[in-house]
Amino acid sequence: MAYIEVRNSSKSYTMGNNRIVANKDISFEIEKGELVIILGSSGAGKSTLLNILGGMDTNDEGVVQIDGVDIAQFSAKQLTKYRREDVGFVFQFYNLVANLTAKENVELASEIVRDAMNPIEVLEKVGLGHRLDNFPAQLSGGEQQRVAIARAVAKRPKMLLCDEPTGALDYQTGKQVLQILQDMSKKEGATVVIVTHNAALAPIADKVIQMRDASVHSIQVNPHPQDIMTLEY
Repeated sequence: MAYIEVRNSSKSYTMGNNRIVANKDISFEIEKGELVIILGSSGAGKSTLLNILGGMDTNDEGVVQIDGVDIAQFSAKQLTKYRREDVGFVFQFYNLVANLTAKENVELASEIVRDAMNPIEVLEKVGLGHRLDNFPAQLSGGEQQRVAIARAVAKRPKMLLCDEPTGALDYQTGKQVLQILQDMSKKEGATVVIVTHNAALAPIADKVIQMRDASVHSIQVNPHPQDIMTLEY
């Protein structure tokens, strides 16, 4: 059994008199420790899928099985516990608390779960041991994103979900952030799912799920993922 199994998952929204299909009959599998890229243009349905995997949204039908449990059947209370304990989120615009230091932002996450990682050690792991007491406004965009990754990782989540994590970063800084995510997968055994519209990132993934028109268009497996530092895009 795969670590993540999505089978025939669909989701639609009603806006006024219109019914918008966001995900249509989606099926795929992700193994534990894989780095997977969900690729597609704006409106392809990839962020909706990520939100469903992360328990921030629910599907209308189908199975979303994580580590042997179908979260599609969870109550609101169970979804809250799942988000808190099992999932680490990284967003395009960091979502740090402005009046807390880098260390305090990471402590926010580590305080809500048992067996969390030490905030200082996690920040050192992402290269920010010298920025512990700096506020977000004193950090560059890349440093803020690394704090956000540290905050997500500190919970020791079962999976790390990243929505356009380099979208607000310059090329070189983006590569540094992607390197951290690739290392989390390869060296720490984390299951990492990255949503992006940038097809040039595909070679770094173990698996690429291409979405188009709310559906999975193709699934490509990379037997030998490319190290991000050797990638030109």
